[in-house]
Amino acid sequence: MRIVVSLILVLSVALNVSAGQKVYDFNTRCEQAYDAIMQLRINAGRALLEAEKKEHPDNLMPYFLEDYADFFPLFFNEDPSEYSRKRGLRGFRLDKMAEGSPDSPYYLYTQAAIKFHWAMVKVKFNEKWDAAWEIRKAYITLKENQRRFPDFVPNKMLLGAMQTVFGTIPDGYKWITNILGMKGSIKEGMDNVNAFIESNAPEARYFREESYYYYCYLTLFVVNKPEDTWAFLQRKQLDTKNNYLFALMVANLAMNNQKAAVGIRVLQERNDSGEYADIQYYNYVYGLLKLTRLDDDAHVYLERFINNFKGKFYLKECLQRLSWYYYLEGNQAAANKYRAMILTRGGTETDADKQALKEAQSGKWPNAFLLKVRLLSDGGYFNEALKLLLTKKAADFDAMDEKLEYAYRLGRIYDETGQDDKAIQMYDVTVKVGANRPEYYAARASLQMGMIYEKRNDKAKAVQCYQKCMDMKGHDYKNSLDARAKAGIQRLSGS
Repeated sequence: MRIVVSLILVLSVALNVSAGQKVYDFNTRCEQAYDAIMQLRINAGRALLEAEKKEHPDNLMPYFLEDYADFFPLFFNEDPSEYSRKRGLRGFRLDKMAEGSPDSPYYLYTQAAIKFHWAMVKVKFNEKWDAAWEIRKAYITLKENQRRFPDFVPNKMLLGAMQTVFGTIPDGYKWITNILGMKGSIKEGMDNVNAFIESNAPEARYFREESYYYYCYLTLFVVNKPEDTWAFLQRKQLDTKNNYLFALMVANLAMNNQKAAVGIRVLQERNDSGEYADIQYYNYVYGLLKLTRLDDDAHVYLERFINNFKGKFYLKECLQRLSWYYYLEGNQAAANKYRAMILTRGGTETDADKQALKEAQSGKWPNAFLLKVRLLSDGGYFNEALKLLLTKKAADFDAMDEKLEYAYRLGRIYDETGQDDKAIQMYDVTVKVGANRPEYYAARASLQMGMIYEKRNDKAKAVQCYQKCMDMKGHDYKNSLDARAKAGIQRLSGS
């Protein structure tokens, strides 16, 4: 009798398996597909996933990885028609992931990651409230998965990224995250991201390179440790030649950290074969980088972006840079043409886009001399910028905003070249003169002074400067500067 019962049990198990029990199998082919997609070789990745579906129809992992294949083009290119066609796949994939066993850590993790992807996509398509709720769902799902599977390290990667960003939300907006049930801490968040990166768990290997994106962006823009970001990139020796996504990331980091020469070199040396996805963001970044070097062909890439990009982010900023290019070239007709386009094209979701619109509406053109200094300084060409700037004095400028910009630019160049005392002197003048003006110079000067004092471990003065930055009202780039000042205070408080 026992033999019969045992045979029945064995047969029932066999029947269940043959009936198609759904699994999350991150096998070799799925790894290859994921790597291809993360390099932006989207079509190659999709082909591998289709082969995996045919050979192993019960494997859910291909459906999860397909979400990455859709995410990157939607996020970078912002094509409304593509979004309209693909948005239904979110629900389909969440349903597919729910077909697996709840006893697997991938059951909740894959659902959370899909929600996280679509939250970021919805931000790009101006569905802010839906995006906030998607983030909330992803966060709560990850917290539950962390509770159930505390040793499953991919939880730490996504949770850490969210916690770090939530930690920068100004106190006046904390009620939003409290309502949504999301708590943030820069320290806790980065501890989680670092724990994932340093983990030897087998699951960490699958998502290792993805975690590098989170680490680099968070360390540069939130933790405000550019030296740690570049040291990390040097240590990891990322393949920016064959990984297009890495190339775009490093170029973007370079653009935002006065290292245009690095960004230009990376984009010039990348493998540009036809197997990589067509990402219009490349033209935007490359054009801006070349403009900081005052290259004659910078306009070529900026014009490609505005002619082919179907989204709204960065468009006003790009048009502003195009108008600057022609303004400095002495072609006022072309400068006026692109400035007029700022009024009707693109959105105002980013501070840079808002500032571009404000400048266009003002009808006033920047001082050409100071604009050249700004571009060179933004690109990290400090010696050239300083040599140019020192040919004049503040008294040579008639308008107060130009005198203020002169002091601020001089402070930034001293700051970036390690002449901290001279930088503080110029920043202090900028803050005293410009604290109640609409330009961003005083707020940014206060932020930069805070960073210098933080570096010197003078916490009291650093916090005072960060708070001063946040207290200034009505200036350009307020949201982004406030977020960085808030992050500074968080760092110093150790939370």
